[in-house]
Amino acid sequence: MIPLWTPVALYMAAIFYGSSLSSVPGPVGSWFSDTVLHMTGYAGLALVTLRAAAGGRWSGVTRRALLAAWLIATAYGVTDEWHQMHVPGRTAELRDLGNDATGALLALGVAGAWGIMKAAPRAD
Repeated sequence: MIPLWTPVALYMAAIFYGSSLSSVPGPVGSWFSDTVLHMTGYAGLALVTLRAAAGGRWSGVTRRALLAAWLIATAYGVTDEWHQMHVPGRTAELRDLGNDATGALLALGVAGAWGIMKAAPRAD
């Protein structure tokens, strides 16, 4: 069994690697906007973090777990922007951090709503 926080660490390592490159990898700019890339990336980070914070169970998806996942994803976004300040060819932008936080918030909103629906009694 994979420990709950291992996917979070691997996801963060992938973001760190991508941020360490002097130019943005992949088809960014022609296929995906920078905004979509940031929002999607941090939505994924928020979801794997929520999985870990919730103990891998839907019943563990509480407001506290959702808040913890958002804070961790957003705080990592802060460190990522700080990291990019020191990478040649990259810049730190407050707009990117806003997109990171917004992507995480949207993903967690959907996950939280899904958790509420799964917990609600069925009217069969």
